[in-house]
Amino acid sequence: MKQDELFNSEHRTQNTEPQPVTCLGIEFPSDEARRQHFTELLRDRLRNPEFRKIEGFPIGSDEDILNLSDPPYYTACPNPWIADFIAEWEAQKPEQPEGYHYHREPFAADVSEGKYDPLYKMHPYHTKVPHKAIMRYLLRYTQPGDIVFDGFCGTGMTGVASQLCGDRDEVISLGYQVKPDGIILQEEIDENGKKVWREFSKLGPRWTIQNDLSPAATFIAYNYNSPINSSAFEKEAKRIIREVEKECGWMYETIHSDGRKGKINYIVWSDVFVCPECANEIVFWHEAVDINGGKVLDEFSCSHCKAALNKRSLDRAWSTIYDESLNDSIRQAKQVPVLINYSVGTTRCQKEPDQSDLIKIEKILKMPLAKWHPTDRMIEGRETRRNDPNGITHVHHFYYKSTLASLATYRSKASSSIYWNILSAVAFRINKRYGLTYQAGVWGAGGGPTSGTLYLPSLVKDLNVIQMLKQALKKHVEAFKSKKQTSIITTQSSTSINMPDCSIDYLFFDPPFGANLNYAELNFIWESWLGVITHREKEAIEDKGQKKDLHDYRVLMTSCFSEAFRVLKPGRWMTVEFSNSKAAVWNAIQNALTDAGFVVANVSVLDKKKGSFISITTTTAVKQDLVISAYKPNGGFEERFQKEAQTEEGVWDFVRTHLQYLPVIKQQGASLQFVSERDPRILFDQMVAYYVRKGYPVPISSQEFQIGLAQRFIERDGMYFLPDQVAEYDRKKMTSGELTQMAMFVCDEASSIQWLRQLIREKPQTFSDINPQFMQQLGGWSKNEAQLDLRELLNQNFLCYDGKGPVPEQIHAYLSTNWKELRNLPKDDPTLVAKARDRWFVPDPNKAGDLEKLREKALLKEFEEYKEVKKKLKVFRLEAVRAGFKKAWQERDYAVIVAVADKIPNNVLEEDPKLLMWYDQAVTRMGGE
Repeated sequence: MKQDELFNSEHRTQNTEPQPVTCLGIEFPSDEARRQHFTELLRDRLRNPEFRKIEGFPIGSDEDILNLSDPPYYTACPNPWIADFIAEWEAQKPEQPEGYHYHREPFAADVSEGKYDPLYKMHPYHTKVPHKAIMRYLLRYTQPGDIVFDGFCGTGMTGVASQLCGDRDEVISLGYQVKPDGIILQEEIDENGKKVWREFSKLGPRWTIQNDLSPAATFIAYNYNSPINSSAFEKEAKRIIREVEKECGWMYETIHSDGRKGKINYIVWSDVFVCPECANEIVFWHEAVDINGGKVLDEFSCSHCKAALNKRSLDRAWSTIYDESLNDSIRQAKQVPVLINYSVGTTRCQKEPDQSDLIKIEKILKMPLAKWHPTDRMIEGRETRRNDPNGITHVHHFYYKSTLASLATYRSKASSSIYWNILSAVAFRINKRYGLTYQAGVWGAGGGPTSGTLYLPSLVKDLNVIQMLKQALKKHVEAFKSKKQTSIITTQSSTSINMPDCSIDYLFFDPPFGANLNYAELNFIWESWLGVITHREKEAIEDKGQKKDLHDYRVLMTSCFSEAFRVLKPGRWMTVEFSNSKAAVWNAIQNALTDAGFVVANVSVLDKKKGSFISITTTTAVKQDLVISAYKPNGGFEERFQKEAQTEEGVWDFVRTHLQYLPVIKQQGASLQFVSERDPRILFDQMVAYYVRKGYPVPISSQEFQIGLAQRFIERDGMYFLPDQVAEYDRKKMTSGELTQMAMFVCDEASSIQWLRQLIREKPQTFSDINPQFMQQLGGWSKNEAQLDLRELLNQNFLCYDGKGPVPEQIHAYLSTNWKELRNLPKDDPTLVAKARDRWFVPDPNKAGDLEKLREKALLKEFEEYKEVKKKLKVFRLEAVRAGFKKAWQERDYAVIVAVADKIPNNVLEEDPKLLMWYDQAVTRMGGE
């Protein structure tokens, strides 16, 4: 089929005549002419050795890269036309009204979107954010014509979401309303408690630049985001599959008991082991599976000698075969077919393989493979080499011969690589990774590969790959959404992208997280079929095989975020999805963001509604993904800060600016939530982090900050607001009722203080009231943290009313609210004083200064002891180390920070964001001196 017929159908008409197209200002008689023109330009680029030195340039020949690419929209290498597209898109942007100023609060609501949309299911991948979830962020942060960059695009869901922001039906499906003029409305509660619809965004697609290090990922993203004539695509793909079935269909036939021909749905293959007692072969399916009961037995008996066995006690049986693809004999773990599931007409049947089946299987095993198929040696890696002990050492070993022959035939008959998306959708799943399961009384119902690994199970479901190709085609046709070319795709490292400074309106990143997944290893089988392989040097993961630890991961992510910071316009937003159960990785991401220059404004939850196998069964795995909202400070503030940094005014300019970016309201259902980012301690930490990363001493103490905050800003429920923000908060609180405080988990001194502050702010109490509640919170205390007595925590951080003088305002307000007889009494009334005596309360900032000075003095005294200790510190006050690091930073004594950091356990350093910040900056400063 001609390429013109496939691509020249922006609105999916049946017209297959070549149509003129314009691309980057050049007119072409057809889309094929456009492709040929830019392919030759890309071919010239590939001949330039400097072009191939771009960070993350994939491994592949010029021809393989060109075969996969569709320039200038998609290149299976760095895309040379990114800057050209940005210039063209900027020129097309609608003019903004005079006086327009971009401002958005972070999207603070928790997002819940499922994975069951046909578009989401079109092509498998290890991780994928539902496009409808991304649409909500795009609609919040951008407007039609804005330019979005996704540096870790995976399957290209950001591009899909950007385009569908212009689809009225899709936007309405998210629960919004769309006016005839394209204004998008969302439901809110007004000051009277009534539901109203207010302007939220505007209907229209956004332009998207998508990048990934993996050629497999960008190829899938390209297919998700290309405007294809679905009718023409379906017609051609069906033709290819018919030809595959004509050549390979005989391998999926079997004979029913009455002589009729049946079509095989799948064959079950079983590992074969050797009994350690009698040395006879044991077919795992026959010996270790309760076939009627539908379960695999932990303990079973050898059918030959009756010895009690389990899988761990068995040795494998082996087969020596001739591998024609390698032209060599190889030794592999033995497997045998044990069950065939097939259909005769519409009736499904199953049987043990009979003699004719075994003869056919033997014939298939010995037949030559004339058509090209990948034979690459699996690269070095934890996953890629995990099956070496079983003789599965090359890509083609992951496939049974019938599957390999069928996939090779499909690839050979595809007239364009655009049809390889059907191949790649099938090739990664339908191989020896596909495990057998038992559901609803049937062996083989369900099943699939174990997510995130290249693990090969002992019982394999070898599916009819021709049927799988047909199903993949059906999913593709159902899912086609792209009507316009709104996305361009590049394949390289996000550490270096050919984009002008301050040219991007919004960033959405879903990067790798620590050691969660080894993408390059998992994608190697896919990429071997495509002919272009990931260059792993810049892969941002933790991996012993690549000699990358958490520090290396953080350095790479900092480099990626720094590049993102460079290209983002000032005052604009970045959203980062995070999924990892390790606090150290969470801190690495946060530190990488802030080291790059971003300021974190909000963390919310993205619930994908369908947990992976690991997150459902493992208690330590993350059940929900966190979403970080961070901004690039606007240029005006950055310029002012250069002048104000040495003065206290710089502190308040930062706070004032930061408060503008924070959510005023957080809601969960009808409940109003505490906005933790507006807590004075978190505001102080953000300010300190900003100063430290800019290389300036902090010109104000914690207690001075607390006093200054109360003097300059408005407090509500322990949160601070700007004047225009507090009016909105007050209105919302009137209709939403009482504030729901955030749940606390007490594990160290800092969280204990925070828990106590929340407890006694709401209800001033006596020691005897507090103590039993506090004791219930101590189950998860960190093993390295020195545990303080409750009285010590209270004495160092709070005040107790001793009955002398007027009753403090906080206690008075609580008592007069909850006891009718105490209302309207003067603060020195004996009855009120008696009720208030011995109650602990939170001091107001003006009276807390002396208390904080005493506490800091005690902490620094303890830190001095840590400086003198010669051995490793196993148990210590983390707050003392934090205070000591801060003082050392102010005094530019970086060596002290590094020396004490070397004495505390590495996991404590990596899991504490404050310590990690001081330490990283100290190491950097020492390196520069």
